[in-house]
Amino acid sequence: MTQNHTQSVARRRNAGNALRVTSRMELAPQFVIYALHVPYTLYLMLRYRGIMLPTVSNPGLETSGLLNESKSDLFGLLGSIGRAHLAPFVTICTGPEMLQHAEHAMREASLVFPVVVKPDIGRRGFGVKLVHTAQQLAQHLSLFQDGVQMMIQRYAEGPCEAGIFFMRTPPQQHGRVLSLTIKHFPEVTGDGTHSLRELILQDPRARNFARVYFKRNHKHLNTVLGSGERYKLVSIGNHVRGAAFENGSEHITPALDQVFDRIVGEVPGFYIGRFDVRYTSLEALKRGEGFTMVEYNGAGGEPTYIWDPSTSIVGTYAGLLNHWKSLYAIGAQNRRRGAKPITLRELLKCYLHERHLLKGYPDEE
Repeated sequence: MTQNHTQSVARRRNAGNALRVTSRMELAPQFVIYALHVPYTLYLMLRYRGIMLPTVSNPGLETSGLLNESKSDLFGLLGSIGRAHLAPFVTICTGPEMLQHAEHAMREASLVFPVVVKPDIGRRGFGVKLVHTAQQLAQHLSLFQDGVQMMIQRYAEGPCEAGIFFMRTPPQQHGRVLSLTIKHFPEVTGDGTHSLRELILQDPRARNFARVYFKRNHKHLNTVLGSGERYKLVSIGNHVRGAAFENGSEHITPALDQVFDRIVGEVPGFYIGRFDVRYTSLEALKRGEGFTMVEYNGAGGEPTYIWDPSTSIVGTYAGLLNHWKSLYAIGAQNRRRGAKPITLRELLKCYLHERHLLKGYPDEE
């Protein structure tokens, strides 16, 4: 929540300086965020004597989860422990009879509204929407081209969400949670006088994401919220969509390590990635209980604690580059164990395919 998050951040300190309500890199363009990746990756290629080693950092996944990552395929790899924590889902293909197929699949899986609808292959929240009615479902599906595989998943109310980054290094059989990021869904509170647009612009954090929030709430911008009425600006836990991230690594416990080690241990050829979960309370999560998995990613799932406002520019770059160092180091170990990296041509083909899909997705929540 924007107001609570802003207040808590204001109380925290880093090296004696008051923190900003947004991360120093949170609003930076992509070419700035990833400016050091090219020279650092060239260094890693030389150090580990391989160009495509990250593509075998998770040899059980296509491209190790860097590109063309199918959410339903990943869910299919989960064992009994992982499935017990998974929010139920169905998949359909967009086309002339997609609504009938969706309603039939939902009945078969006992899914009821609200549900989250998202492309099976996606990135950065493109095409993801929380829908509450069959009419909203039909309207959202109609925004996609025919032939796109979509996932309809039970909405895990949580009400909280976290990103849990896990890693193990071959030949080790066990790993651990390296970081935990608490996600806050920004909201504003009405006063009976100001419109939603004005409330967004008055909020210390929300006004930095005004363009994002205006686009996603354009139908309600002129609505005057009643006194005390709370309005959630975003429901997707993605910093690009305006969610606020807090480094919660201090809450990692042996119990949390253990449950995710068991989940990962059932997934063939999985060594590094991030799990996005909704949870009932932080204390329950620390006990390894009370959480629902809504998604998980392989090598492309970066640690998200770097978007905490307390993270310095150096810390953000270090987090991103250390992630790639881990991908090369794990990939090198798996190559020694017989895994064969894909070719640059194959990777480019996957990239172009994913890019083609993303260009056809609606950029709205």
